Amino acid sequence: MTTKPRSIAPAPAPIPNPQLTGEPAARAEETFDLLEYWRTIANRKWSIIGLTIAITLLAALLVYGMQPTYRSTVTLLIEGQKNKVVGIEEVYSGISANREYYQTQAEILKSRELAAKVVKALKLATHPEFDPRQQTPPFWKAWLGSAGIDAEALGISPADSAPGEDAINKQVIGRFQRQLAVQPVRASQLVKVGFDSYNPELAAKIANALADAYIESDLEARYQMTQKASNWLSERLGGLRQKVESAERALQQYRERERIVDVKGVAQSGASRQLEQLTTALVDARNRRNEAENRYNQIRGIGRTPAASYGSVPAIMNNTLVVQMRTAEADAQRKLSELSNRYGREHPRMVQAQGELRAARENTRRAIETVVASITRDYEVARANEASIERSLNQSKSEIQNLNRKEFQLGILEREVAANKQLYDMFLGRFKETSIAGDLQSTVARVVDPAIPSATPYKPNKRQTVLIAMVAGLFVAVMLALLLERLDSTVKTSHDVENKLGLPVLATLPIMTERKVKFERIFEQNPQAVFSEGIRTARTGIMLSSIDEPHRVLVVTSSVPGEGKTTVSTNLALAFAQTKRVVLVDGDMRRPTIGKLFGREANAPGLSSLVAGSAPATECTFKVEGTELYVIPSGPIPPNPLELMLSKRFEEALHKLHELFDMVIIDSPPVQLVSDSMVIARHCTGVVFVVKADDTPYQVARNAVKRLRQAQVHIVGVALNQLDFQRADRYYGEYTGHSKYGYKRYYGAYGGKKRKAAA
Repeated sequence: MTTKPRSIAPAPAPIPNPQLTGEPAARAEETFDLLEYWRTIANRKWSIIGLTIAITLLAALLVYGMQPTYRSTVTLLIEGQKNKVVGIEEVYSGISANREYYQTQAEILKSRELAAKVVKALKLATHPEFDPRQQTPPFWKAWLGSAGIDAEALGISPADSAPGEDAINKQVIGRFQRQLAVQPVRASQLVKVGFDSYNPELAAKIANALADAYIESDLEARYQMTQKASNWLSERLGGLRQKVESAERALQQYRERERIVDVKGVAQSGASRQLEQLTTALVDARNRRNEAENRYNQIRGIGRTPAASYGSVPAIMNNTLVVQMRTAEADAQRKLSELSNRYGREHPRMVQAQGELRAARENTRRAIETVVASITRDYEVARANEASIERSLNQSKSEIQNLNRKEFQLGILEREVAANKQLYDMFLGRFKETSIAGDLQSTVARVVDPAIPSATPYKPNKRQTVLIAMVAGLFVAVMLALLLERLDSTVKTSHDVENKLGLPVLATLPIMTERKVKFERIFEQNPQAVFSEGIRTARTGIMLSSIDEPHRVLVVTSSVPGEGKTTVSTNLALAFAQTKRVVLVDGDMRRPTIGKLFGREANAPGLSSLVAGSAPATECTFKVEGTELYVIPSGPIPPNPLELMLSKRFEEALHKLHELFDMVIIDSPPVQLVSDSMVIARHCTGVVFVVKADDTPYQVARNAVKRLRQAQVHIVGVALNQLDFQRADRYYGEYTGHSKYGYKRYYGAYGGKKRKAAA
């Protein structure tokens, strides 16, 4: 066969596409997709149901294995105000019917002292439920004893195993307080006191005993307070009686010494009346002096100036005589003005009028001087009168002060006597009231509803607990399923391939579990199988990916071993061999498998022989029987396969194969293990990347894709291998066409038409 030399054309540059740019969608924003969560839950529904049932059963076993606890409750009415048999509020502390008071009483009901009284009264320290010596020891102590381990070696003292009486009482009281429940009823004076016990009769007995102990404890405390008050009052009365007697004697002695008969009569004597009159006269004299001084101050500022200067002084100008003189002066002035309009200056009537005006002015001046002298004289008289009255008043005051001093001292003595008598009378009355109150005590509370044995357990609430455990188990199971799904980073669907790897999907191939089927030649043996249809889809995708320049040399690789790249490469080569002259080359010189699959000996001539030149292409190539496919095995394994592939002769060998065949498909090693795939891919037009579904982590596959892109090779697409179509159809909803078209029903996953069921 003669063919023209052909050159390996590089693949056309891919059109920019968000799916093909190599940027995985993991960098894009993640959205909250309820459908994805639902699919995750549906995918793991049996695990969720199983875990929920296990948690529910475990909770049911624990709950039904627990010893039931009974609660008996006694209702107390707390008296907000004490019944006041006698008026002795001061003996006790103030009691107010407020919220703090009821809260205080509730805390008293929980007190350790009250619990100790009930424990002692009912002898609970020896009761099997409370006595730690009569209870089953913890499992770890029993285990230590059965194992023969010394407790002291582990830091457990012998006192822990044999506690003393004080330690037992502390434990019993502590447990008593833990099992006690005190709950005030809102907006009322009622308090419910409950006690939990395994024995309902014991619970009722303890609750009633606690109520009785509370009431008796309050009565006893108040009785002790009454006794203390009585003793204190009795001691104080003796001293107060002596003080009253001493004060009365001192008062009587002072009266006799000062010869005082009636101090109040003295206060009303003539000296007191005289003092009152002088005080009134002094006030009047001061008022008169102030008025005279005011007038005097008005004229004093003018001094010895002419009388005309006093015209602005109200005290002078308002004087009756001055007013008359100024009126006469004004009449003379008016008369002179009228005559001046008729006569000349030398006219007799004008001369007469001028004389009258001068006489009127002189009279006004003399009147003003008279008034000024009168004001000065009145001021001096007022001052002298005031001083005289003040001297008389001071003399009267000194006389009264002597009497007041005696009265003051007498008042002190009288008040002391009255105070001592009042204090003595009060203490005497309180002493009598306290003595009576000691026999008439009112209770702080009374029992409204006594406790009775409960017929039903208080806890555990088995149904409610089991229901809560079931709901909690379901929630935990769902959260765990979502967490496992979140932690599962494997590639599951074509959607994951496109979003996480940024590559298109050429085909999805079903999972293969039948052992008798030769997976590498399914396309040849069962062309109608679902797997074969997937290979055809991949072939079509490869052809459509480069129509103008068809792919001539393809490399099939994967990220890690076991992903099915050899199966994909052999079946893909068989598919292309139906329409083209195709050669399948085993490029994995480290772990060759293709030659063995087609019945070739391990050391038969192959790719290594062709590159080394030790055998021609005809000896290295053989045709698969029953097909148009040619195969070149790996040949003898060289010492260093990577150096062989980096040589110029490897590139020439590929050119030679390209001249002889329409398409060359190379099965190469995994990308993550060795660099052989990247070296081979540089001489090829495209790479088919195989990913095993539900097995390969997308991070591993993405790193492999990144390495291939760094080698500047064109990745045609991804073949998603070993995908469970039924599971993907149920949980991911992306492969419903598989079941709708009936491939599974008529052909199965691997081929072989099934007979229809009898109608």
